[in-house]
Amino acid sequence: MKSYFGRRYTLSASHRLHVDALTVEENRAAYGKCNNPHGHGHNYVIEVVVTGEVDQDTGMVINLADLDEIVEERVLERFDHKNLNLDTAFTNRVPTTENFSRVVFGLLKDMLPKGELEHVRVEETENNFFECYGD
Repeated sequence: MKSYFGRRYTLSASHRLHVDALTVEENRAAYGKCNNPHGHGHNYVIEVVVTGEVDQDTGMVINLADLDEIVEERVLERFDHKNLNLDTAFTNRVPTTENFSRVVFGLLKDMLPKGELEHVRVEETENNFFECYGD
């Protein structure tokens, strides 16, 4: 029987939604105030959900400490208090939160010692959230 374990993490990061190939007017129309030349920031909440069988010995899908260590190293250290536009993951893509959730999923996907990454959810604001379930 499959079980699920979810854990939430927080980080603060900035970004500017902008595509060089678009005109100033097209960028404004597509991204509105998120196209501010100076960027803007969010206090993101990242939810990581792992699925798998419950280990008979530990009673867990994945060890919480192991997951925390992986997320800290792969995601929080890389993006917390950073400008997403300057990260190599966004060299050829707009740092929308849709793309950010995909990047986070990719960074964690093959790193778990137990279980399987089910999905990543990124809350950008209290009203906006984005989820990635992988390929």
